[in-house]
Amino acid sequence: MKLKVFFIILSFILALGLWQSVFIVDQREKALVLELGKPVSEALGPGLHFKLPFIQNVIYFDARVLEYDAPPAEILTQDKKNLVVDNYSRWRIKDPLKFYQSVRTVNQGISRIDDIVYAELRVALGQYLLTEVVSSKRAEIMERVTQKCDELLANYGIEVLDVRIKRADLPPENEKAVYNRMRAERERQAKTYRSEGREEATKIRAQADKERTIMLAEAKQKAEQLKGEGEAEATLIYANALEQDSEFYQFTRSLEAYKQSLSKDTELVLTPNSEFFKYLKSSK
Repeated sequence: MKLKVFFIILSFILALGLWQSVFIVDQREKALVLELGKPVSEALGPGLHFKLPFIQNVIYFDARVLEYDAPPAEILTQDKKNLVVDNYSRWRIKDPLKFYQSVRTVNQGISRIDDIVYAELRVALGQYLLTEVVSSKRAEIMERVTQKCDELLANYGIEVLDVRIKRADLPPENEKAVYNRMRAERERQAKTYRSEGREEATKIRAQADKERTIMLAEAKQKAEQLKGEGEAEATLIYANALEQDSEFYQFTRSLEAYKQSLSKDTELVLTPNSEFFKYLKSSK
């Protein structure tokens, strides 16, 4: 009975020792083996590993890409404009041993990242104008800050993959003044555009009036020319017709005169020998 109890206790101790000796590192992690609080090996990758029971313990570090969202902070640009910059960083623990020896915990590591990233952003943005920061030079600035932060944080076992500005705003006390200046500038430009537009409209109307006058003069000239040509052609036709039968032409013209003169209630005083009645006399 005592032997059975002894074997049970021995089996329990062996099982406990084996359980304390074996540990598994997940694919998303890296691990360090500590002995009395001091690392005894390099970082261990995913898989099954062993350690000395009871006197050694294991700490795990996330091997994935992590993100740190920094609180907004004011930064001064080259043209002395205050900007409230909201940035974030993507980073990972590249060397767990160095990370543990320098900053110990993730929170301490984030604290170092916050200090260094803010310092480098302040230095970088201080070398550019406000318009460059918010538009044309932002990518260049972020690449420069990322590279510098990665170099400085490499001593802590940290790799900085990217630093980005999410938002860059003016401080509330400066926004109104800036908006007023922007409004005044836009109004000035609008007045300039309207003035230029009126000037251009005057030129266009003057040119249109000139072309209209020229076109009317040319049209009138053409009409007079065509009218003259028509009258000349009509005169020629009349002359040709008269040459062919002058007596008939005189007869038709007389009939037209009779029609116009001898209308209702018309009284004429003429001598019997008047040429006007030439074609009304009876022939013998």
